[in-house]
Amino acid sequence: MEEDLLKKVRKIEIKTRRLSKNIFSGQYHSAFKGRGMSFSEVREYNYGDEVRSIDWNVTARFNHPYVKVFEEERELTVILLIDVSGSTFFGTNGSLKSDIITEIAAVLSFSAIANNDKVGVIFFSNKVEKYIPAKKGSSHILRIIKELITYKQSNTKTSFDIPLKFMNNVIKKRSTCFLITDAFGNFDDSLEIISRKHDFSTIIVRDKKEDIIPSIGLVRLYDNETGKQIWIDSSDKNLLKHFSDQREKQDYILKQKFNRLGIDSIMVYTGEDYIRSLIKLFERGGRLWKNYQ
Repeated sequence: MEEDLLKKVRKIEIKTRRLSKNIFSGQYHSAFKGRGMSFSEVREYNYGDEVRSIDWNVTARFNHPYVKVFEEERELTVILLIDVSGSTFFGTNGSLKSDIITEIAAVLSFSAIANNDKVGVIFFSNKVEKYIPAKKGSSHILRIIKELITYKQSNTKTSFDIPLKFMNNVIKKRSTCFLITDAFGNFDDSLEIISRKHDFSTIIVRDKKEDIIPSIGLVRLYDNETGKQIWIDSSDKNLLKHFSDQREKQDYILKQKFNRLGIDSIMVYTGEDYIRSLIKLFERGGRLWKNYQ
């Protein structure tokens, strides 16, 4: 059993490390290096300084304008928020959504450590399942991959509010964050709060059979998160249209929310190449949804 696990870890390591080194390293560096800024000092205001950089407390104290000076952080902290809810354990194109989530998380992790950044992970369902504090090094990344492969969640449902609030409380330093999820759930005000504090991107992993139900007659549908089962007549065109319209409406609302908050997002599907989408996320700021291009 342990030998099989090591083989799986090694297989993912070889594939994702190669992708990270040969394809993503430059894009990652240009996209995220320099976006983290830390406070350095205050100095007197000079003509041309941005008004938003004025330190109003110091200005009031000395009755003369002073500005905050920030410097680029040479080292970033990357936080991966990984959805391990029941709905991620589904797939019809040779891979489960959870498999793709694991690979993408590994690629991002290897890209980060190649640039001397730290990586931390928050596994969540409808609660924070596990938190791995940010560290550097290949052995740390291999531990993350092992956890991604073997972790068994204690709950199958999804809540975004709880892990986002947890991250907001635990991660004090501005970080680069990736939420990797199938986005079946509701986002509340926590998303707006965290998107102001951190550089936040969302990678949505779906299976196309979740968007379209094939017309094959009487079908039993099973909800991986609640365990509920229902029978539907998939030959009912009105029912299928209602399902499709509801899914499109939900995704459109989510897309609009991401755009309003300035959150970079992409959508990838099982059985398809996610590399191109990740490159676009790095190169163009990421505001792409494959099914809205």
